Amino acid sequence: MRLCLFAGNSNLPLAAKIAETLGTSLSQATLRRFSDGEIFVEIGENVRGKDVYILQSTCAPVNDNLMELLIMTDALKRASVNSVTAVIPYYGYSRQDRKVAPRTPITAKLVADIITSAGVSRVVAMDLHAGQIQGFFNIPFDNLYALPVIVEHLNTMFTKNEEIVLVSPDAGGVERARAFAKRMNCSVAMIDKRRTGPNVAKAMHLIGNVDGMTAVILDDMIDTAGTLVEAADAVKKHGAKRVFAAATHGVLSGPAVQRIRDSILEQVIVTDTVPLSDEARKVGKIHQLSVAGLLAEAIRRIHNYDSVSSLFS
Repeated sequence: MRLCLFAGNSNLPLAAKIAETLGTSLSQATLRRFSDGEIFVEIGENVRGKDVYILQSTCAPVNDNLMELLIMTDALKRASVNSVTAVIPYYGYSRQDRKVAPRTPITAKLVADIITSAGVSRVVAMDLHAGQIQGFFNIPFDNLYALPVIVEHLNTMFTKNEEIVLVSPDAGGVERARAFAKRMNCSVAMIDKRRTGPNVAKAMHLIGNVDGMTAVILDDMIDTAGTLVEAADAVKKHGAKRVFAAATHGVLSGPAVQRIRDSILEQVIVTDTVPLSDEARKVGKIHQLSVAGLLAEAIRRIHNYDSVSSLFS
């Protein structure tokens, strides 16, 4: 059965690359707004009995993109599709995955319930902020990793004689750094970070050795870049020769682009799970890689009932 790929407005360039890699084109759908901002969706072709895939990152504007995904799912279900797989390269609200204070929500779970209630049969995401979010869904969930794409790029950047250390900006990212280090055959360090509020972090102590080495700070996302810049300064103060950064999701909100421009970082690597703003594209330090090939192969394997996990073996 031919793949049916639909895309919301969140990341059309990535959706077009995925369709091209799969040797198909995006299916026809009309998305428009009423004058008061309400979203209207109309499916432009027969999808009865088909397995369809909706490509939609829930990045900024988060609520609009989430509603597009939900409304498109509803339209497809009412058009009698067999199944709907939501391909969400960047899963919004993922940072609110537990109660961090009294009387606060677990929004990642709320969003999971909403997506499931809309009729989604399966979810594909990339580098979740917290792996336990998969357990918030009672439907199949594939959490992909941008690691192969980023490692391939990092291996082309440095000479064989250059001593590399991968730095996690917090304790939660150590496992990620170890996974990268295993494939790059290099050491790992960690920054002990204290967070005083949302988007506010203070780097405290460095655990590990970076003296005289090239440091690459690894994270799952870069939002306001406050944590990243703090980490870069801390690593440099402890003797690192050069400092780079790599993350899957370049959210880059608020002052992020200016902070990166003014920082000591030589290059910041992100993927196209989130589209870059025009301002970010003009910054030579920010380098974007594409995960279209990885997502396309995952979609192909899901559609053909092949193993997805073997992608990362």
